[in-house]
This record gives sequence, structure tokens and C-alpha cells, in this order.
Amino acid sequence: MLTAAENERLTRVGPGTPMGELLRRYWHPVAGIDEMRERWTKRVRLLGEDLVLFKDRSGHFGLVGEACPHRRASLAYGIPTENGIRCPYHGWQFDGSGRCLEQPNEPEGSAFKDKISTAGYPVDLLAGLLWAYLGPLPAPLIPRYDGFIEERSIRHCGQAMIPCNWLQIMENSVDAVHTEWLHGNLHEFLREQSGEPTKTAMSRRHKKLAFDEFPHGIMKRRLMEGQSEEDDDWKVGHPLVFPNLAAVGSGGGLWKQHFFQIRVPMDDTHTRQWSFQAFVPPAGTDIPRHLLDRVPVYDIPYLNAQGEYMLEYIHAQDIMAFISQGPIADRSREGLNSTDRGVTLYRTMLRREIENVAAGRDPLGVVRDPAANHCIVLPLEKNKDMFKDGFASFFKRGLASFSPIAAEILAVMERPQEVAAPL
Repeated sequence: MLTAAENERLTRVGPGTPMGELLRRYWHPVAGIDEMRERWTKRVRLLGEDLVLFKDRSGHFGLVGEACPHRRASLAYGIPTENGIRCPYHGWQFDGSGRCLEQPNEPEGSAFKDKISTAGYPVDLLAGLLWAYLGPLPAPLIPRYDGFIEERSIRHCGQAMIPCNWLQIMENSVDAVHTEWLHGNLHEFLREQSGEPTKTAMSRRHKKLAFDEFPHGIMKRRLMEGQSEEDDDWKVGHPLVFPNLAAVGSGGGLWKQHFFQIRVPMDDTHTRQWSFQAFVPPAGTDIPRHLLDRVPVYDIPYLNAQGEYMLEYIHAQDIMAFISQGPIADRSREGLNSTDRGVTLYRTMLRREIENVAAGRDPLGVVRDPAANHCIVLPLEKNKDMFKDGFASFFKRGLASFSPIAAEILAVMERPQEVAAPL
């Protein structure tokens, strides 16, 4: 249980708030490069700020405040230039750093433009996603986690705007027992109601849980009925990567998977969840070139035409649990028990890293050394037990089924393989 004041400190993300200052020390995805091929601008709400991602005529990207500092017109309708963007209202031009480059109708020799600027933030590209950094300069590096840079991988990324605070979404990633109930027993109950009783590997009881801090965040491990302590779920587990990324491993066999969920606060009561997947087939698999070159970004639905949660899908089950806690969960009224050790550890780490930022230190997970950023390998289970029902079956129950390349991924996945050894 937290006090109301403690809850405010961990949930508010706007400029100048303790949590907002912590989260501004990290890079956050704001768009897919694929989204920007046929457009010049995209509105972005990030950490309580209204911004515009733009592409200039040289192909470079910038992220600036949406409202022009002249008469407050929106730069989302701006005119791209060779090295910036012009306000559509009066033509004032800004570069990616927010500096005013030109005011076309000012008298010759006027220096007024040099007194004008707007918010401007660095943008960089990794794994087909455009990332932004809103913190103090010099900016750190975007961590090159192995799943983002895996060669010969088929990649795609789903996104969903979830109308609740980011913290209740992240805390789900250190709440192991919810899998047994939300994704196991609830699924079985729904199948029972439809007249098709089904047993799943996810509904088995948890026998042991462990949460351990490691250099990149928290490792979550579980032992379920019927498992051995030599199984990957207990021996390895999977991480919450501090502060806002959750990773899940593979289901064994010939295919390897990286699944990253990145929870990006738009403001105090809205979060954009990016769900990045990289599927790595066995060596020698024939993969169409376009599946390797493109990283499509697609919307993930979680409500049906009647406005009800699509609870047959795992992601909608999670989102129902997030949203039903309210726009900002009231942690002064919760009752944590022994299975919530991961939640308690995560909150302790958040408080510690807020203090590190306040003291002028880099928080956990910030990378500045290029030599340490060539490839950051995350510990990750390679034989995840929840895929016992079959990887393709899990694929079809999950958000990947909504991808524009879902059928092509399954076609490659189900193709007979000549390679016998697992990855």
C-alpha cells in the first residue's frame, strides 16, 4: 500500500515531476519508420507534452512542440523544408532542435528570429522505430538490446493507446500469478461458456516465484505445477527492463522469438504500448526479402464492435485489467500479499532511481559507452512453458494475429524445415 502522496510521485509524468524527470533520461519510441513513408508529420503526445514528429526534405526527422510560438497554430500541418519545417500560418521555419531559422516577412536584417525557439528533441532510428529523447543533453545512446538488432528476423510492431496511467501497466510485468488466472482460468471459463471446454498450460498453479534485480532491471522467474527447476521458466525467466520495457522469450523448437512491450506514458492517464516482435527462423529458411526489409506498424484492437473487451485475446485480457483499475490506480486502497514481491521491488527501484536523478546521476539502464552498446544480450527463456500448446496457437491468440504480415509469418513458420537442431 502507498500513501496518496507516494502514489502521485510514482504516477505523474509531466515536466518537472519526479517521475517525469526520471523517464526523460530514456529514449522512447514515438513512431515506426514505416508509418512515415507516405506522410510528413505525426502528432505525438509524450510525457505530458504535445509535439510533432516531422520529416524534412532531406529525409531527416525532428520532434518539436506542436504550437508555433508565433500565433500558436499547429505545426502538424507544417510545410517541410530542406532542414526543418515551416508553420503553415505565417511561414516561420524551425529546425529539429526547435531553433527558429527564418521569419519570412520580417524586415531585412531583423534579428528577432534569434530570440525565438520552441521545444525540440533528438530523434533516432533503431529496429524500424523512431525514438525520441526529452531529457538533458548530451543524450545517452538508445540501448541496442539483442532483439532489436537480431539478423535475419521478421519484425513487426503493434501499438495501442490505453487510457490509463503507465505504472499499472508496467506493474503487470512483475505480477507473475496473473498469468495463471487472467490468461489461463479466464480463458478456460470463456471457452466453457462457448460450449468448447479447453484446458491450457497457462492455468496450472504457481508453486514458486522469484524476483531478482539484475543490471538491466528485474528478472522474473516462475515454477508451475508439473515443471522442474531445470526448466527455463525457473532457471532463466524473463526480464522487466528498467524502466518501461518487458521482454518475453521463445517457445523452444526451431524458431526463436523476441517480444518486447514498451509502455510509453503519453500523459498521466494515457499510455501508448508498443509491442515489438522479432521472429528468427532456422538457418537456411527461405524468407521473402520484403519481410526482412520492412517493419510494419499496426494498431492493436482490444474492443469489439459492441465496445466489449475481446477477451479471447491475451492482450485484451491484460488491457481490461489495466483499464479497470481506473485512470490512475488508487494504491492507498490496495492489499498486497506475498505474490506481489515483484511489484514492491519495482516500486523501490523507481524511488531509488528518482533520487539518483535528483542527485545528478544517471539512473539504471542509461547507456553512454558505445563499446558497451554493440549488442546488449538480455537473459531470456528459450523454452517458455506457456507455449506448450503450440507456438502457432499462441500466435493466433495474441496481438500478432492482427499484423498485416501475420499470414506471411505463419506461412514461413509452418513451412517444413530441414534443420533438425533447435536454436
